[in-house]
Amino acid sequence: MADSINSNGDYLEFEQKAADLDRQINELRRLSSIKGIDYSSETRRLQREQVAELKRIYSNLTAWQTVQVARHPARPLLTDYLNLMVQDFRELHGDRCFGDDRAIITGFGQVGRERVLIVGQNKGKNTKEKIACNFGCANPEGYRKAVTKMKFAEKYNIPVVTLIDTPGAYPGIGAEERGQAQAIAVNLMEMSRLKVPIVCIVIGEGGSGGALGIGVGDRLAMLEFAYYSVISPEGCAAILWRDGSQAPHAAEALKLTSKDLYKLQLVDDVIHEPLGGAHRNIHDCVHNVEKYIVKTLHDLKRTKIENLLENRYKRLRLIGTCPVERLRRKTQAGRDRIKAALKAIPKASKPVHAKV
Repeated sequence: MADSINSNGDYLEFEQKAADLDRQINELRRLSSIKGIDYSSETRRLQREQVAELKRIYSNLTAWQTVQVARHPARPLLTDYLNLMVQDFRELHGDRCFGDDRAIITGFGQVGRERVLIVGQNKGKNTKEKIACNFGCANPEGYRKAVTKMKFAEKYNIPVVTLIDTPGAYPGIGAEERGQAQAIAVNLMEMSRLKVPIVCIVIGEGGSGGALGIGVGDRLAMLEFAYYSVISPEGCAAILWRDGSQAPHAAEALKLTSKDLYKLQLVDDVIHEPLGGAHRNIHDCVHNVEKYIVKTLHDLKRTKIENLLENRYKRLRLIGTCPVERLRRKTQAGRDRIKAALKAIPKASKPVHAKV
């Protein structure tokens, strides 16, 4: 939301105290350069206060605040990861059917010592790029391009890494006419049986089927302040309350943060972000993602492909079952007491009709 960022563009509305401290630090530096007075001790004190304030804020973010951080305009996008993490990147274009969707970028490159196929969702840096790629909302040709390149990587036994960052698939009439739902469904089926390791990482927004379309793999990880949800908080609020201002309540109910999803065993790992979010230290954030990819691929490549596919299938089938079983065990004693109480109720005797 536009009003969630203050006037200097770097701080969100709930970071006001940290923003004030930053202004004081900058003012002291300006005065020091003008007057030649040493304010270093005062500057260090304010910097310590700022770090403590950011630690306090980011250790207790609400779900809606997490969504705001995931949408921060300075947050690293796919192009940042390609530039800082992927060596010798060679982009692959087109779906051999309709066109080249700029919302999904595919190509071969090297992460660490691992040669991989990168499939990522691109939101664009400036206004022109954002319009060209529908603000990260892919059309069917984008998902068809992704699965075509994945099959190409499978042919040469090259692992697949997907970087998820989208509010959802593009909901336009043209996308529906060209088979948006079918394209996503085909991707789910094909990725579930692709005979190479697949690592999926949510780097920002993970919205609805748009994220699922490239989100099936052997490992699913999230950045610490990303979100992953069946619907955006605004969309949920519009359906349930018919009021977009209820988005913060919807965000809490959706359990979309990395902490909630890790507890529910819907994601395998949470990748740590620098203090104050990825937008405050892009290089460290990208480095953390790179380390995770290299380590995970090293582990997955040691598994036989038959076992890899079997484990992937079991992982998908187990989604949602653990919390249900845990709840069933917790409530078993109460259900047993209810059953015993019902059995203890004496049955009513049948009325005996008098003979006339």
